[in-house]
Formats: sequence, structure tokens, C-alpha cells
Amino acid sequence: MRVTATEAKNRFGSICAQAKREPVFVEKAGQIDTVIVSVEHYQALQANQQHAGLGARRQAFEAEFGDWIAAQNAWVEANGIPGDDLRPW
Repeated sequence: MRVTATEAKNRFGSICAQAKREPVFVEKAGQIDTVIVSVEHYQALQANQQHAGLGARRQAFEAEFGDWIAAQNAWVEANGIPGDDLRPW
């Protein structure tokens, strides 16, 4: 559904009800300026964005530090964990 900013202002309650069924595109000067969506749709978008962002950050981290992590793991395999033989009182 598309409405003008004036319509959205004047019929805010019905626009909110419509947004529960489908996104409502609000136009200013003939261009889409804002989208009104239900809270469920918004939360789904947020969850999807966070999930995608986590995957991208994980790939970037592994690309940047992968060699260092591999070297640390190889050292631990060869020498063991430092202080592993110490026992608490």
C-alpha cells in the first residue's frame, strides 16, 4: 500500500492497522520516504540482519586472524597448555 505523508498523518490509526497486514509505503514529494511495518515484521528483519551480520563478521575475523589461530593451535598441540600441570590448593 502507498500513501502520502499527509494521508499517513490524517489516518494514522488505520495506517497502523494496515501495516499489520502489509508494509505501508509513505511518500513525500512523490518519492517513497518511509515504510511502516508491523512489529513482527520489524523483529524478523532485525533477526535476519543480525544473523547475516554475525556470519560476515565471523568470515572477516577468520580471514584476518586464521593464520595466527592456526599457529597458536599448532604450538599448543606440540607443547601442551602452559601451566596445565599446576594444581590449585
